Amino acid sequence: MQKPAFQTVSVISTQQITPNMQRLTLAGQGLAEFPSDCEGGYIKLLFNAVGGTDLTGLDENNRPVMRTYTIRRFLAEQQAIEVDFVRHITQDNQCGFASRWAMNAQVGNTISLRGPGIIANLNTAADWFFLTADMTSLPALSAKIKQLPENAKGYAVIQVESLEDKQKLQAPDGIEVHWITEGLADKARSLEWYEGHAAVWCACEFDSMRQLRQYFRNEKEVLKDNLYLSSYWKKGVSEDGHKVIKRQDAEENS
Repeated sequence: MQKPAFQTVSVISTQQITPNMQRLTLAGQGLAEFPSDCEGGYIKLLFNAVGGTDLTGLDENNRPVMRTYTIRRFLAEQQAIEVDFVRHITQDNQCGFASRWAMNAQVGNTISLRGPGIIANLNTAADWFFLTADMTSLPALSAKIKQLPENAKGYAVIQVESLEDKQKLQAPDGIEVHWITEGLADKARSLEWYEGHAAVWCACEFDSMRQLRQYFRNEKEVLKDNLYLSSYWKKGVSEDGHKVIKRQDAEENS
């Protein structure tokens, strides 16, 4: 699938859905070209060097800053997508470009984006399923879990800032959903490991991903074709810095 060029979309809805999550609905004619299976995929939001959305002053030597976010829901008839943003606020009241923009966005505001990019699907022919996420990857898990077979069994373990951040998921009855505020790896290890081949979907903070990789890949020996592992961010590191660390880690653990 060829990715569309940069396009501009408008905010048509904004809502704080939990204490630490903001949901924006973005609409634009170009979104009509998005594939029907784009939910759970990603877009790149574009900012200038100071975190604004005006890109008119940029040129080849001054490229936009890109931040990656998940398409939580695709509203084809409205030519729109829902995108969830973690409301990152540090003790000094600072937050990243995208989070700050989302928290202050008003209906009618515009932003440029690129996408969509599609991430790997779960092997739905597996005997059972194990999904893990933190708040940054919760939108992707929300899309992936509703694609599971109706008779699927297994677990979804989701780390949130507060239990007030729990969301309603469209999960099969056989999927046990665990909302936690402690470490993902510790909780994953505490759950019974079923017989048969598991399909694992894991996306979270870099250090948590490495702990889960040790468990799923090295200890439980989940089949390579059944294993999706990704870090969406690293604590204390910008997205650009995280990309470098992520690439180095992939080369060392391929």
